[in-house]
Amino acid sequence: MGNCNGKDLLVYAVTDRHWLHGETLYRQVEKALKGGATFVQLREKELDEDAFLKEAIEIKELCRQYHVPFVINDNVEIARKIDADGVHVGQRDMEAADVRSQLGADKIIGVSAQTVEQALLAQERGADYLGVGAVFPTGTKLDAVEVGYEALKAICDAVDIPVVAIGGITKENIIELKGSGADGVAVVSAIFASEDIEGATRELCEKARVLSES
Repeated sequence: MGNCNGKDLLVYAVTDRHWLHGETLYRQVEKALKGGATFVQLREKELDEDAFLKEAIEIKELCRQYHVPFVINDNVEIARKIDADGVHVGQRDMEAADVRSQLGADKIIGVSAQTVEQALLAQERGADYLGVGAVFPTGTKLDAVEVGYEALKAICDAVDIPVVAIGGITKENIIELKGSGADGVAVVSAIFASEDIEGATRELCEKARVLSES
């Protein structure tokens, strides 16, 4: 199993180059890390292989400087090539057990889950953490299935591995997830669409601490 604990998931930044506005993604991730992001997932759907590889190597080194886990979304081959800390896969991607066989025992494997059944299966197959959502309506993933508070709580109660809530999360609505059992929040636009990425991340970290309160 990879080395991943609930504290790593407090504020989990998922990249999106939609809001670069002339900045590099590297610079934006650096601002998020300065603001206290505890985990980074590089998500690239459009980049060609060479550009993705170059960017992944640079951002992996940046995350290492901040001692923050760095995973690649979906692309197991890139994760293996650059020796990333792990990979995050969806329900329609490769299964956790197959990812584990390619990446090895020490890598972090995250799996998206919308139901208790999916969550338990992912745990059984060797997932280190689950991404559960969309917990709120989201504009960044148009095909996202909405998962309510009760379903999130049921998943958190059913599994022994850490859970990060994702989908439509803002600093205003984090409080609504209190008591669910989630270890943290995964955010895209709440960080990267902000004019002050570092400040927005810092505020999200403060608000997300409510999740660890009983």
